[in-house]
Amino acid sequence: MKIIPVIDLKDGLVVHAKQGQRDDYRPIHTALCQSSALLEVLQAFLSLAEFDTFYVADLNAITGTGNHCVQLLSIMAQFPTITFWVDAGRLAELTMTELPKNWLPVLGSESFNNQNLTELDALNKNFILSLDFLKDRMLGADALFNDTKQWPKTVIVMTLDRVGSLQGPNLKKLAGYATKYPDKSFVAAGSVRDMADLAALQNSGINHALIASALHSGQITSTDITNLCAKKCPD
Repeated sequence: MKIIPVIDLKDGLVVHAKQGQRDDYRPIHTALCQSSALLEVLQAFLSLAEFDTFYVADLNAITGTGNHCVQLLSIMAQFPTITFWVDAGRLAELTMTELPKNWLPVLGSESFNNQNLTELDALNKNFILSLDFLKDRMLGADALFNDTKQWPKTVIVMTLDRVGSLQGPNLKKLAGYATKYPDKSFVAAGSVRDMADLAALQNSGINHALIASALHSGQITSTDITNLCAKKCPD
């Protein structure tokens, strides 16, 4: 099982994402990191383990109210060996030629419609796809959910209404995707609470998980992560 820490950026600060209610997201202040500054949150995560991949949601870019490109480019220059999966709406897709090598775009279904999906073709599947759900409702381009020809190797199943909650991951949905598309690598996103949830995900055929709250609260510890990677930590 590979853990990928999550950083949600809004108005220049790292915020606590909860159940997709973006207007209510507030700067974080947690047991792991009392600061909401991007660099300090990143360093706090790295104090737990030598993570080589982070997921960053640029909420301003996703909602069309600006972006954090300058801030993110600075961080990527400081940590060139870390790969950053960046969900910046369609912005990342439109600026690929300007991006550093350790910026890998996450393109969420919610940012696309069936008419502009042809934009994905230019990337030659060099991106992460996020299939976005809110209370089991598919968000954005329904063609992305029904036709896999534009899918890259790695696909996030994002259940926004579970993010930051205590509901646990949607194991049924995730297992369904893993069973139906065994050639893809699926990533769980939404309410991984503890080690028991990670074990349940592995049993469902999921070997990657996006996690924020459980790391901030200490429900998943540095020792837990070390033990996971000692068993077998997938790429």
